[in-house]
Amino acid sequence: MAKHIFVTGGVVSSLGKGLTSGAIGLLLESRGLRVAIQKFDPYINVDPGTMSPYQHGEVYVTDDGAETDLDLGHYERFTQARSCRDSNYTAGQIYKSVIDKERRGEYLGRTIQVVPHITNEIKDAVRRMAKPGVDVVITEIGGTVGDIEGLPFLEAIRQFGNEVGRQNVLFIHLTLIPYLRVNQEIKTKPTQHSVGKLRELGILPDILICRTEKPLGEDVREKIALFCNVERRAVIEEIDLAESSTIYELPLVLVREGLDALLIERLALKGDGPGLDEWKRMLRALQHPEREVSIAVVGKYIHLNSAYESIYEALTHGGVANNARVIKRKIEAESLEGADAAAVFAGVDGILVPGGFGMRGIEGKIRAIRHARERGVPFFGICLGMQCATIEFARNVCALESANSSEFNADTPHPVVCMMDEQRRVVNLGGTMRLGAQECRLAPKSLARAAYGCDEVSERHRHRYEFNNAYRAQFEAKGLRFSGLSPDGKLVEIVELRDHPWFVAVQFHPEFKSRPVAAHPLFRAFIAAALARKGVR
Repeated sequence: MAKHIFVTGGVVSSLGKGLTSGAIGLLLESRGLRVAIQKFDPYINVDPGTMSPYQHGEVYVTDDGAETDLDLGHYERFTQARSCRDSNYTAGQIYKSVIDKERRGEYLGRTIQVVPHITNEIKDAVRRMAKPGVDVVITEIGGTVGDIEGLPFLEAIRQFGNEVGRQNVLFIHLTLIPYLRVNQEIKTKPTQHSVGKLRELGILPDILICRTEKPLGEDVREKIALFCNVERRAVIEEIDLAESSTIYELPLVLVREGLDALLIERLALKGDGPGLDEWKRMLRALQHPEREVSIAVVGKYIHLNSAYESIYEALTHGGVANNARVIKRKIEAESLEGADAAAVFAGVDGILVPGGFGMRGIEGKIRAIRHARERGVPFFGICLGMQCATIEFARNVCALESANSSEFNADTPHPVVCMMDEQRRVVNLGGTMRLGAQECRLAPKSLARAAYGCDEVSERHRHRYEFNNAYRAQFEAKGLRFSGLSPDGKLVEIVELRDHPWFVAVQFHPEFKSRPVAAHPLFRAFIAAALARKGVR
């Protein structure tokens, strides 16, 4: 029978429950245990697929095509656990499922209520994660204790603890310990109130993880333990990392606090595993690189760091694999329109254009790609970045005036990117996409084949538009190579430029499969190419 850990948050939002949940998963895996991690989001949207990046940040995509919360990216980067549709549920999904059952008559005419019907649906979602072979299921509850929309989830996990037995469940509460600079005091009262609210709801936290900018001190720890009714050793200090630090240090912070041993003891688990040696080696390479490389990321939501969370992390991973620190120069795509590209990209060793939707900033992205192509700067295009690369090639190499994507100009005379009829779905907005893991066959002697080291790969997609095959022969004649295709040869997955140091653009999202201890092959190769340019520049 799988054990369960529930992670809640209090006082304020954005404390880092996702990172902490991922770190807990890594600690358990380091003890030889197999984990599964999921998140419940209390908002009413069915999923974040149609939400603005300014509201939600990055939409993370799983192999089975679920559009999910960005915290699932943290889970996969920290652990070996692979996410799926059952790894992320919103209140909207839960309520929709219950309403659909009611419409089908599955409740036999009974009155539908939050308790027991909504809470039962939530508990069923938790149980689905406890698949054979899983030792521990970690479930993060989004939002903050006290939020009205989160109450059904808290009630559900309270019930769940009673049903499976308290010996099989651990409640961890992540909370803020503020430091008042004016009188130089650490305040525990917000945490006391947050824990008090949990206890009112019937949940008695077993472990408190305290986010703090100052060391707590023994007296503060004892006070928290006393007033929050937990053991002194169950008060875990999660001190803010220095600006020069990395999120990947968090597991070691928690180990120094004894959290791994406490988890094993409380859940009565056997903890003989490989340890954190591999993780520590990665950290040493990350913190003490031999080289440095500058990469420009030209995006539409560049001032919102979480919109490109996985991109930035994958670049860091590529640096680790090359023993290099990656300096990320973030450039707003719109700012390039009319700008001197040579001046903007001075000192840059590589250019990456990530995904996105809508026409804002497209001309700036195309300008960046042209600079990379003409100046021999290593270039990596992802999803929309690939589509922009083909538009730029059409206009400036193939002389196809006004070439564009039909997404941006339905009347373009040269729709080199378009909505393919065979990809249409007769469903609502958000359902017209090619989503999830799909196979890609690589051309021999291509940059992509050299990077991957194999002939066929599986990568995750999230897009509506495809390269228009009507232009394939014309593009190939001008030097653009289609080095990755779907198994049936109908869909273009990867394009490359001949006679260029490294120019690769992909229709999928490789950043979703990169990990700090195993950089994605394309990011590793891109950083290597950027380093090579830096060496001869």
